[in-house]
Amino acid sequence: MKPSQGPDESLPSGQALAALNAAPLFAALASSIVQDLARAATCAVYQAQEVVFLMGDQDDGLYIVASGWLKALKSGASGREQTIATFGPGAALNDVAVLAGAPTQATLVALEPTTLWRIPRTHLLGLIAQHPTLATALIGSLASRVIYLAALVEDLALRPVDARLARLLLTQARDGQIERRRWATQAELAAQIGTVPDVLHRTLRTFADAGLIAVGRRTIRILDQAGLEERAQIG
Repeated sequence: MKPSQGPDESLPSGQALAALNAAPLFAALASSIVQDLARAATCAVYQAQEVVFLMGDQDDGLYIVASGWLKALKSGASGREQTIATFGPGAALNDVAVLAGAPTQATLVALEPTTLWRIPRTHLLGLIAQHPTLATALIGSLASRVIYLAALVEDLALRPVDARLARLLLTQARDGQIERRRWATQAELAAQIGTVPDVLHRTLRTFADAGLIAVGRRTIRILDQAGLEERAQIG
């Protein structure tokens, strides 16, 4: 699907450079390499619920999130969705398809107004051949993704819903609190842990009744870290 605003030639290259400099993927690279990447990058803006690409598309660009949030998902024949991951500012997306020369591995959807910078595969591969540090950074990114996906498979296959929810809350918490963005509905949270909204709602209520969490309109506070870790089957 086309973005609401396609590549914007009026944006100064400084904005691309700022976005790429904020990406952990490029943190260890020499500034000259990041500048070279930024010169090839084009900008696209997506509104909430717009599709960046569908699973199986031929999109060979590496995307860097400048602002906003997105989700990667897979859909079953019944229409049920499994959210694979959510991504915020600084994230690098579509690296597997870019490096493998393969179709996109999941559908990518904007959860809120989002700005992306896209680096073409041909330019990226040319720089990889010249700069081993860029290759090392991309290998590290892929390795981290493999570790994450292996843990996700383990969660979905071997842990009950309450353990999956507890692990999600512990992972997302900052200073004992999860800030719930507008798009973080119970349906969206349910899709992240492979369940349905009714089951998620009951599990949240069970956690609250047990004194593990306090659920507000825009926040979830962790009241009993050790108890939640026990529910998450950590250790």
